[in-house]
Amino acid sequence: MGDELRESLLGAGLLAGTANVIMQLGRPAVGYGVMESSVESGDLFRHPLKRARTTYTYLAVAVLGTDEERAAYRQAVNTSHVQVRSTDESPVRYNAFDPELQLWVAACLYQGIEDILEVMGRPASEGLYEQAAVLGTTLQVRPEMWPADREAFAEYWAAGLGRVEIDDRTRAYLTDLVDLRFLPRPFSVLFGRFHRFVTTGFLPGRFREQMLLPWSAADQRRFERLMRGLSLVVERLPGVARQFPFNVYLHDLRRRRRAGRPLV
Repeated sequence: MGDELRESLLGAGLLAGTANVIMQLGRPAVGYGVMESSVESGDLFRHPLKRARTTYTYLAVAVLGTDEERAAYRQAVNTSHVQVRSTDESPVRYNAFDPELQLWVAACLYQGIEDILEVMGRPASEGLYEQAAVLGTTLQVRPEMWPADREAFAEYWAAGLGRVEIDDRTRAYLTDLVDLRFLPRPFSVLFGRFHRFVTTGFLPGRFREQMLLPWSAADQRRFERLMRGLSLVVERLPGVARQFPFNVYLHDLRRRRRAGRPLV
């Protein structure tokens, strides 16, 4: 995998994580697929550490792993996704194997990378965009589904924003994520306000509106100063530190494969 995509994922990637989840779940079929999922082990509010491991391992193997490791992780994820299907009571139809929904998730991941680069003053390149197709093709997205270039992606993204609709139930679920209510109370109290600020800063305007999250010009200036400062710190870190925690999760994946343990 190209160095440009790897370096772009790192840095502020963790801070932007919740914003990206909101973007993904803003598509009702994705949101209800997550909220109604019968995969108990993947429930963030019951198993926050395991859910984090699954998510970050996916990013790690997609960006840092080998083709063989991506295939192995795809098979492991599929065993969980097979259970994620809408029922007669579901307000929207969904199927975790739907490549169109997976394309939307991958597009959110890529758009999130562009947003991180923009706020840090580093423009995205066409080469980075081409590399990012792996964010979807690691699962069921076919290579030809990935928009041909950044112009085509911009058209896809604009159309996708028109399909974003966050209802009261989804908003309540996502607000709990924003305020870190899935963590023990001391952590949510200590870090919840900062996490809300950073998450809101990384959200495109459409999602802020849907989430009813206020944001002012002064907030934007504070956010940009914070991210520029963080960028300077990250650039001075050694490579191993910049890749944390993705390198740790990739090492864990390889250890689990050697030991024959479940990957998700």
